Amino acid sequence: MAKPPLPSGESRASISAALTRIEDRVAAHWRSTFLAALSETSNVTAAAEAAGVRASRAYKVRRQEPDFARAWQAALLEGYDALEIDVLHRLRFGEARDADRKFDNASALRLLAQHREAVARERAMRENEDVATVRASLDAKLASLRQQVVARREKAPVQVDAADG
Repeated sequence: MAKPPLPSGESRASISAALTRIEDRVAAHWRSTFLAALSETSNVTAAAEAAGVRASRAYKVRRQEPDFARAWQAALLEGYDALEIDVLHRLRFGEARDADRKFDNASALRLLAQHREAVARERAMRENEDVATVRASLDAKLASLRQQVVARREKAPVQVDAADG
């Protein structure tokens, strides 16, 4: 629905710079809380509730901000790693009988299977980053070795072969 026109000479109020800074701090706070909860729970709804925002808001920010989307993926990967460890521990050693709450192994396994592709994709991207870091390190080492070889050649006296002279 279109906004009604303003009487001539009037303008719409804009958000002050101070209010914008406050909103930025609030936004940063909910985002960090959301990402921490997401890494603990692997559950967007629970993470949004912990951060005090609607899940739809978190999804919207993820679509609009690539850095937040990357942090979201990293948080999910961390959460799935923790879930895998929990499931493996329970499958290997069982579960305490007097636990306050029952761990749902079947749901955990379904969740891991459902998101296996996304987790695999994120891990592959991380490994590619590691490969780039290793390559950069190797390139730097080779450049250093090249400089050492050139320096030795420059310092070494030129030998003249008796047959040449």
